[in-house]
Amino acid sequence: MNSDYNKWYHPYKPNKKYEKKVAYFSMEFGIHQGLKIYSGGLGFLAGSHMRSAYELKQNVIGVGMLWKYGYYDQSRNKDKTLKPDFVEKTYNFLEDTGIEVSIKLHDNPNVKVRAFVLKPEIFGSVPIYLLSTDVEGNDYLSRTITNNLYDANEDTRISQSIVLGIGGAKVVEALGGADTYHLNEGHALPAFYYLRDKGVKKNNFVFTTHTPEKAGNEERDANYLNQCGFFGRTLSAEELEMESVNNGNINYTVSSLRMAKKANAVSKLHAKVSQDMWKGYKNTCKIIPITNAQNQNFWQDLKLKKVWENKKDSAFNKRKLELKSNLFEEVLNQTERIFDPKVLTFVWARRFAGYKRADLLLYDIERFERLISNKKYPIQIIWAGKPYPHDNYGIEIFNKLVNYSKYKPNLAVLTGYEMDLSRRLKEGSDVWLNTPRITREASGTSGMTAAMNGSVNVSINDGWIPEFEKNNKNSFVLPEQDHRIPVHEQDRLDAENLYEILEKKVIPTYYDKPKKWQEIVFNGIEDVLPEFSSHRMADQYYKELFN
Repeated sequence: MNSDYNKWYHPYKPNKKYEKKVAYFSMEFGIHQGLKIYSGGLGFLAGSHMRSAYELKQNVIGVGMLWKYGYYDQSRNKDKTLKPDFVEKTYNFLEDTGIEVSIKLHDNPNVKVRAFVLKPEIFGSVPIYLLSTDVEGNDYLSRTITNNLYDANEDTRISQSIVLGIGGAKVVEALGGADTYHLNEGHALPAFYYLRDKGVKKNNFVFTTHTPEKAGNEERDANYLNQCGFFGRTLSAEELEMESVNNGNINYTVSSLRMAKKANAVSKLHAKVSQDMWKGYKNTCKIIPITNAQNQNFWQDLKLKKVWENKKDSAFNKRKLELKSNLFEEVLNQTERIFDPKVLTFVWARRFAGYKRADLLLYDIERFERLISNKKYPIQIIWAGKPYPHDNYGIEIFNKLVNYSKYKPNLAVLTGYEMDLSRRLKEGSDVWLNTPRITREASGTSGMTAAMNGSVNVSINDGWIPEFEKNNKNSFVLPEQDHRIPVHEQDRLDAENLYEILEKKVIPTYYDKPKKWQEIVFNGIEDVLPEFSSHRMADQYYKELFN
């Protein structure tokens, strides 16, 4: 064990602008394909933040969880439908810090939590301390708490929050404490309760809310949480009443907003949606917008970057064809289809949540069939993404796409949507499709890294897109729907507009006006950088949230 890693440590002297010590708590971090402790966008975002914090020499550490089985490994049943696998992960590149803390969980007064560190030199991030209860001396149930990210069992989920929150806060104390404790989403809320009891002031707490989705704003019975040890001690009935909302519940987001000095949403539109969502609750803090971003050094293909900087059209197109061929090797490997790099290729890839509407293209099946069988304007479509392993609706959509595409030569559904496949899809696509129901996508960062790699966004005007889009100049954007109209009506109108834009604008531009297409591609890269690079974001967090 290196003694450097059991104290607050960085391999550099922090930049003066970023000297304040910040502990960044997140349930997931997407740092590298080889460290499978993430499920989707929240993790990708946290990973980019930790990389930029390192590159900017910020005084930040990450605090997360060492998931023994990760989220899940996405494979296939015999008929190619989705099969979740849970395979043990062993990371020899993580270092045991020797820091072990105890927390009270349910009736067990002494659950051990051990901290392992991802050192900066491994993947180029600030140090990230990962917590595990799979520790000698813990009973069997305690050892399973850190098995699966977002475990389906309610008691386990509560325990995971306590481990990350209180266990994480105690680990930060062992490292010398922080000036600012930052919760990336409400999962680690117990940290605020524990630290408040230790005398840490509101001025030291900040919070990021990431989603308007109910599932992302957890709410549980206050009395039950009290029994579980959620607050770090047993609260009295009066104290519990003060913390409760909505008939005796603790809403993790509301509590975080009440305890933090300031909070942020993850796009300008999301800030408005969030302010509206939580305005009925008293004593909540101000919510400012700090739009999500991604790390350019990690996500942008270097050769593509060089030829774009030199504005060499032919060299850019040559590299793009190479990247498409690289992606199509994976298509062939997984689906036995040979895709053509010269054909316009659409990708829809992200977390498979229902509101993101992976199957919107199939809304009018006759119109869709005409689209994919047009000999004059051929297209290829790839879908990829992971539904939550217990989300039957999401899995149903995934399997519907698998079954529909099975005998179509120009359609493919890929499994294993993690960081490597995500990179290949962004580099190898011509068009990045984004189809959430409006106001429900807080930010949605995949289109940023797609744009960095010359993939044109075709999107609903939600999340980060209103801050980026110049319709028909750097992207193609669907007309906005009134989010208050019935969902089935939104879906019908959005599908009609999507077909219209693809048939009349996107596909003809690619084939009939290649110079115009090249201009749109270059404008997309120009407009996404540096505004949507995580260097801007990491700097803004210090300026507007931490300081």
